[in-house]
Amino acid sequence: MNNDSCNKNTRREFVKDTSMIAGGLLAMPLLSKANFFSGADDVIKVAVVGCGGRGTGAAIQALSSKQNVKIVAMADAFKDNVDNCYKALVDEINNGIGEVNKRLDVPEERRFFGFDAYQKAIPLADVVILATPPGFRPIHFEEAIKQNKHVFMEKPVATDPAGVQKVLATAEIAKQKKLNVVVGLQRHYQNSYRELYKRKDMIGDIVSAQAWWDNDGVWVRPRKAGQTEMEYQMRNWYYFNWLCGDHITEQHIHNIDVINWFKGGYPVKAQGFGGRQVRKGKDHGEIFDHHFVEFHYADGSILNSQCRHIPGTMSKVDELLVGTKGKIFCGSANIVDHKGKSIYHFDTKGEPNPYQTEHDELFAAIAKGEYKFADAENGAKSTMTSILGRMATYSGQVIEWDKAINSGIDIHPKVYDFNAEAPVLPDANGNYPIAVPGVTKYF
Repeated sequence: MNNDSCNKNTRREFVKDTSMIAGGLLAMPLLSKANFFSGADDVIKVAVVGCGGRGTGAAIQALSSKQNVKIVAMADAFKDNVDNCYKALVDEINNGIGEVNKRLDVPEERRFFGFDAYQKAIPLADVVILATPPGFRPIHFEEAIKQNKHVFMEKPVATDPAGVQKVLATAEIAKQKKLNVVVGLQRHYQNSYRELYKRKDMIGDIVSAQAWWDNDGVWVRPRKAGQTEMEYQMRNWYYFNWLCGDHITEQHIHNIDVINWFKGGYPVKAQGFGGRQVRKGKDHGEIFDHHFVEFHYADGSILNSQCRHIPGTMSKVDELLVGTKGKIFCGSANIVDHKGKSIYHFDTKGEPNPYQTEHDELFAAIAKGEYKFADAENGAKSTMTSILGRMATYSGQVIEWDKAINSGIDIHPKVYDFNAEAPVLPDANGNYPIAVPGVTKYF
């Protein structure tokens, strides 16, 4: 996080000023005090880009903050997602968030759908929520910052090295414009993790770590008659790398990111293994159902990382850091010495929901006219860490960070259109090509 602020500005002046900086006036005096907002001074206008379950949840959390937030535009590739999100928000507001007409102002003409919907919604808001499948995050983030908007975007922030590079470049522009960016790696906003981080020196130098995201897996959306290949992949997005990045990126990034955070850096190389042992039907696209990765950091420490989507197996989502003086058990919020004696414990009873906290803190900063959050760079580099892991498990080779991030690998379609060719296609039997360790090559 960046703690630089613009406390002397009103929120109205703050967002107007960042807009002028965005227009190339970074080194020039501000020429106007015209109101950047079209509405009341304290209204923070929000556009929701990506109206599925996570986008709906993030919108509810934005509305649940203590600030005067109003949803004014919605966008998604699919009209039914927009309609369902709108209905869910009306229901949620009626159940206690506030009056619908004061919190939700999205008439039909501001409910956009299609691949270009984001371009229509983003200009209408002060803050943009980006919650589409993560493959679209780089272009949506780029547009939001181009349009001078503060951003909340879900993790991961890309699905390939080219996307990571785009996000890193956009992150630098966001910093120059002093636009707040929060990424949904919510452990950074969770009290127990924050308190453990403050005390990480209690375990001395971190020499190794472990991270887990092992569970049964997620939903499957079967192919329906009449769908083009592109629409099918968009609907069943979790199982295609250009959209999801595999579950090591879409989910396990949370745990990997915690280790990067506590280590204060990112791995220099990775090697590992994985495959499709159980979840291998036609509706499971191209992703693996298990990954095990050995991430190496520059100081010689190693993160052993595992994630699995196999029903009936052990379920565990957690992180462990081992130091020269002790261990940090993140899930139980406990620090112990090497004899097993607890030397610090955080009581998580009654702990605020970090998913809510990240929105509370973002919108509070915007309401005060503060520039406080610059999460995009870390979000991009932790995303790249997970992609590094995927490249290692898919190939069975040692993959070096510098070579991977600078590879230019881009797995996205050339054209975004429901009738365009998808970047990966099934064979005559409906099966998709699967990476084979030892055969799949990147370099």
